[in-house]
Amino acid sequence: MTFENLLLDRDGATAVVTINRPSVLNALNSKTLEALRLAVLDIRDDSDIRVAIITGAGDKSFVAGADVGELALQRPAEGQALSLRGQHVFDLIENLGKPVIAAINGFALGGGCELAMACTLRLAADSARFGQPEINLGISPGYGGTQRLPRLVGKGVALDLLLSGRTVTADEALRVGLVNRVVPAAQLMDEARAWAADLAGKAPVAARYIMEAVNRGLDIPLDRAQFLEATLFGLVASTEDMREGTSAFLEKRTPVFKGR
Repeated sequence: MTFENLLLDRDGATAVVTINRPSVLNALNSKTLEALRLAVLDIRDDSDIRVAIITGAGDKSFVAGADVGELALQRPAEGQALSLRGQHVFDLIENLGKPVIAAINGFALGGGCELAMACTLRLAADSARFGQPEINLGISPGYGGTQRLPRLVGKGVALDLLLSGRTVTADEALRVGLVNRVVPAAQLMDEARAWAADLAGKAPVAARYIMEAVNRGLDIPLDRAQFLEATLFGLVASTEDMREGTSAFLEKRTPVFKGR
């Protein structure tokens, strides 16, 4: 599958998605969002792929935001539809059932920050910069930024970033919990691939249920969340991977998980 504004490469059990509009700092327009949706669905349906990496072309930008020229033309109905389309694509990423690593190689602003937050894990180059600057354009975030940001960093920090529109460094993003790890820029993709390879060796069904328990559990009361956890635990206890994992532990060998 090929796309005009996006590259999709496979490397063993890892898929690498590259937003490929470096001339505009990989800004997300409608065509790019649609390509991203199709790529994510392709990854979801490919049983050979266990982990995905999303990054941006070039060394300046992960995704510098939505396409401002496109945003400037929006009216209320069109604006809502655009927001819902972006939210749908990012929800697909968050609920893919496979770990998705954002390899953030530069600016992650507006829609780019929202894309990174939709990923399961975030690995940032030390040169990366983050922010939700929509307020400086007279608008608000539309691709989940007002919802995912406070869930990651807390209400107070989120409101500071959302209302000021300020940009933060990778080190500050790490300190407040916006990213998981920071590495030198030259090592970003090597570290992302190594992280992906490690995750690809884990039990795929258990990984899917862990992510589902976390994603769904955050939005429901604790007693219901724990019941969800117990239900998913019961399901994963019936898998071949569970029997392989426990047998390998007792036999002091490395497990080989097959996703069954």
